[in-house]
Amino acid sequence: MNLFVVILAIIAIYTVIASYLYHTKRWEEHITFYGPIIGIKTDKTSFFDWFKNQSRFWRIYGTIGVFLVIIVSISMAVMLLFALQATIILQPEPTGIYEPRNFIALPYINEFIPPTIAFWIALIITLIVHEFGHGILCRVENIKVKSIGVLVAVIPIGAFVEPDEKEVDEAPSRAKMRMYGAGIMNNVVIGVICFVLMVGLLSYAGPTTQPAILGMYEGYPAEKAGVPPISLIYSIDGMDVSSREEVSAHLNTTKPGDTIRLTVENNGNLLSYPLVLSEWPEEMQSSDSGFMGVYYYDGQLISDEMHKLLTPIGILYMTALPAIAYYSEGMHPLQILISETPLTSFYQVPFPGFWIVINILFWCGWFNIIVGTFNALPMVPLDGGLIFKEGAERFLNRYGYERYTLYVTGFVSWLILVMLLSIIILPYVFKMVQA
Repeated sequence: MNLFVVILAIIAIYTVIASYLYHTKRWEEHITFYGPIIGIKTDKTSFFDWFKNQSRFWRIYGTIGVFLVIIVSISMAVMLLFALQATIILQPEPTGIYEPRNFIALPYINEFIPPTIAFWIALIITLIVHEFGHGILCRVENIKVKSIGVLVAVIPIGAFVEPDEKEVDEAPSRAKMRMYGAGIMNNVVIGVICFVLMVGLLSYAGPTTQPAILGMYEGYPAEKAGVPPISLIYSIDGMDVSSREEVSAHLNTTKPGDTIRLTVENNGNLLSYPLVLSEWPEEMQSSDSGFMGVYYYDGQLISDEMHKLLTPIGILYMTALPAIAYYSEGMHPLQILISETPLTSFYQVPFPGFWIVINILFWCGWFNIIVGTFNALPMVPLDGGLIFKEGAERFLNRYGYERYTLYVTGFVSWLILVMLLSIIILPYVFKMVQA
C-alpha cells in the first residue's frame, strides 16, 4: 500500500478520535486539548515524593545542571552567531541542512532521520527523561506536581510535568533555577551515558578479517563487472584469500589488461565475476600492478578508533552523523550506528538483536544531546531562557533595576529567535536575489 495513503489514513483516524473525545468530554480528567494536540495526563504523581529522601544529592545535581545550562547556553548562542555569519558569507541554497524541514527532528519530515523503531524508542525515552528531571526537582524543592502526561499529535511529540503554578511563583529563585536546569541536566547525562554504553558494547562486535568491499570506483573493473558493494572477497582465480594483504600479494603478480576471476560473498550467496584489470588512477598510483577498483571497509580500524567518539569533538561529530552519512558517497562506515545496514554483515556479534540495541543507544544519545542543548538556549519559554530570566532578575534586583528584567529577557529571546529564523529564511532570500 502507498505510504502516503497510510499516513493520510492514520491522520484521519486520529482526527476522528480527537473530535469524539473533544465533543463528548470523555475521560475529561485524563485528557486535555492544546489545539489539535491531545494531552493524556494523570494526577498519580506521588512516586516523585520518593526522591525527597535524597534531597541533598538532587539539589547538588540541580545546581550543577544550572552551571551546565549557563555554559551550554553561551556556547549555543556563540555557535548560532557563527552559523548566521557563515550563512551570510556562503549564501547557500535552501537545501540540505538549510532546508526548513531538516530543522525538525522527525522521520518522514527530516530527510536525515530514518523511520526506525530505534528512533521512536529513543524519542519516548528522551521526552520522559527531560520531564522527569523537572518533576523530581519540583518535589525536592517542595513544589507540588499536579499531573504528568504525554502530548500526542498523531504520534507522541512531547511529555509534560505540570507543577502547581502558585507554588512555582512563590518558590525561591535558586529552587526554580534548579528545577528548570534538571531537565537539561538529565538529557545531557543520559545522552553521554548512552554513547558510552554504545561504544562499550561495540568493543564486543568482532570485525571480520575477510577482505570487505565497501564500494567500487566508478568506471573501473569491479564496477563494470557488476560486483555488488558490501561484499566479502573469498577467492581470486580459485585461490582462497583471508586478508587484504593476501589480495594485494595476488594482484602484485598481475598487470593492467590481465583478467582475474573474483569470488565474493554477498547476502549469503557466493558470486563469481571476471575482471579485466586496469591501470591505477594517477592520484592513487602506487604500483604497476593491475587495479580492481574497489575500496575496503576496515572494521578493525573503525573499532580501534571508536573510543575517540567519547570526546567533546566526537560527541559533536555524532550529533552531525545522520546528515554526514546521508551525504556520503556510498555507505558511510558509521552507518551501523544509525540503522540496520548490510555493513553489519562485516561483524560477529555477541547476541541476537545486538545492532538494534546499538541503534537505540545511538539515537537515545543523539536525541538527548540535541534536546538538552536546544533547550539550553537563552530564549523564553525554553528552560535556558527561564534560567536566564531568574538570573537576570537576581542580578538586576541587586542594583535596584528589577523592573527591567522582562525587557532584558525579551530582548535576548527575540535576538536568539531572529538568528534562528534568519538561518532558515536567508537562503531563500539569497535565491530570490540571485534569480
